[in-house]
Amino acid sequence: MGGPRLRYLILDLDDTLYPRHSGLMDLISERIGRYMVERLGFPPAQAEALRQRYYAQYGTTLRGLMEEYRIDPEDYLAYVHDVPLDAYIQPNPALNQMLGRIPLTKVIFTNASEEHARRVIERLGIAHHFPIILDVRRLEYYNKPDPEAYRRILQHLGAHGPECIFVDDSARNLRPARALGMITILVGDHPEDGADFHVSDILSIEPVIQRLLLERNGDVRD
Repeated sequence: MGGPRLRYLILDLDDTLYPRHSGLMDLISERIGRYMVERLGFPPAQAEALRQRYYAQYGTTLRGLMEEYRIDPEDYLAYVHDVPLDAYIQPNPALNQMLGRIPLTKVIFTNASEEHARRVIERLGIAHHFPIILDVRRLEYYNKPDPEAYRRILQHLGAHGPECIFVDDSARNLRPARALGMITILVGDHPEDGADFHVSDILSIEPVIQRLLLERNGDVRD
């Protein structure tokens, strides 16, 4: 796979850096529903129907509520991410070591808040690997899979798409990155169209990336 020298490893946060079966995102999803019922007064059935429509139309519930109900995004982000991380995810020394072997600048790209992202990577024991966190607030509430969010990521980094590897657990979120020339890696149980590579878990990205580094940059770390 030819192309320019690789500079950035961009990683999704939730359900990518830790396993989906942890249940953390299920809890966050539950809190999103509770926010709509308790804070905004929607009946549960209507809240669920709106969430499904917002996911399809806007990519996130937050964006839909901002567009259609002008909610305060800070109140939403604080509420839905008020979760006990210690009960769901644990430090991951193997992930810490793996990230240390990949000689690229590492970036978090998340539809969540920076505060949530920092709590997660600190809990995992990998915060020191990430000098850059690009959250939904920093992107002015543009979110995956809106192509504008990806363009803003590249603007923030001063990078071109082919200089980046992007890792996510959603093929839908990878397709816009691939359209901009990023190398895409899907993490999850099932391969889907839209990614250049598929791996079953986050630790399995290392051999893929090391091979790409050898091809593109002419170097690799053991």
